[in-house]
Amino acid sequence: MIKQPPYYNFPLLLNKKSRQYMHGKSASNFLRVTAFVLLNLLTTSLAISQNPIAADTCIQKDLPDLIREARNKPPKEKDDGEGSLLLFPIIGSNPAIGFMVGVGGQYAFKMPGKSTLYSLVSGSAQYTTKNQVLFIMRNNIYSKNNKIFYTGDWRYQLFSQPTYGLGTRAPVGGILDYQYNLLGVEATIDSLAQPMNFNFARLNQSASLKLKENIYLGIGYNFDSYSSIVDQRLRLNPGDSLITSHYGYSRYYGFNPTRYYISALALNFVYDSRDNMINATKGYYLMVNWQGSRRILGSKNNADFFNMEYRSFHPVSKKDPRQILAFWMMGNFSPPGDLPFMILPATAYDQRSRSGRGYAQGRFRGNHLLYAETEYRFPISRCTDVLGGVLFVNATSASNPVLGEKLFDSVKPGYGMGLRVMIDKHSRTNLAIDFGFGHQSAGFYLAASETF
Repeated sequence: MIKQPPYYNFPLLLNKKSRQYMHGKSASNFLRVTAFVLLNLLTTSLAISQNPIAADTCIQKDLPDLIREARNKPPKEKDDGEGSLLLFPIIGSNPAIGFMVGVGGQYAFKMPGKSTLYSLVSGSAQYTTKNQVLFIMRNNIYSKNNKIFYTGDWRYQLFSQPTYGLGTRAPVGGILDYQYNLLGVEATIDSLAQPMNFNFARLNQSASLKLKENIYLGIGYNFDSYSSIVDQRLRLNPGDSLITSHYGYSRYYGFNPTRYYISALALNFVYDSRDNMINATKGYYLMVNWQGSRRILGSKNNADFFNMEYRSFHPVSKKDPRQILAFWMMGNFSPPGDLPFMILPATAYDQRSRSGRGYAQGRFRGNHLLYAETEYRFPISRCTDVLGGVLFVNATSASNPVLGEKLFDSVKPGYGMGLRVMIDKHSRTNLAIDFGFGHQSAGFYLAASETF
């Protein structure tokens, strides 16, 4: 069994001011500031245990505030809705992709309007020494006074990813060794994994018009394309054949195993009463989406498939509203055989690639997929709210129509914990550091906002 070294990919998140300071000051000043910040975080975290603090005496801070305090500078005033830009380098290495370098970023902002909510645009650009490239751009934007809600997912990737077959019981015929992933990318390769190289292009964009308070109805267009697909383990030699799940599915349902795409219209119904999409403390979000893939638009089949997503956020303490119980559920449903293999619903295939902590991206796949997650969020720095923590549990179930596996025939759980560091108090943007564990699986995750 072949093992591969870990895939090292640890982005360092710094806001613009912090990066300028670190480049412009000496190492001794940097160490002094670092010591001050760590001491401040520790003392504010422990103070509540001995000296309870009244909520009205607390002032929310973020990491830049602590850095300014260490430099004996007053807090920086910021206009309401002023944008917050975070940039981070991405560096990684793995035999499957070579050496990777890149940059990622996130921009939180408000459009004009007194009642306008925060919007979010994020993306990344990466390149590997094996000539693989990844360009990703996502948008969730409220127009002036929330009249229109735009959401989009644009990607272009020349990349590789292992697959495991369909259903939550996959891979059929064996049990994987303990798997580990960094930011959703496998750091270990198992003999039962089915690695694939491919070119992937996505253009998903919708616009939803506000009908009444919190209710939106919209239309969109979705294009997903896989080309230059190479099944690395596929062998069709007489007497020495190995049929992969992807190849077998493609031939069984009449898809070209080397390239395919879907072109679909979409209709959206959205209910959104969250106070902040970046880091909600209350409210509900419900999205019901229909996508119609049509031959007239270039698709191979006429196919209808449905997606549902639900999120809710509930304060659990009247004394401390920052203790929140959050729920996230998704359902993806498509008729058997109407969609190509790689376009079927899978873990971490949501817009922000956040579902299924504890498992790698694409670990579970099926024509039907249900996912549920519960997260408890709590403050650690109880007065400044700079440090926080989360505990989470999740569950995934996927179907396999070829083998007759239905939803809930098998359910794979996940669980874990995480740390939150407030990077921008105005938009409530946290640096999220999570450790997730699943069945024979674990992962480390680093992100510039909450998981959901």
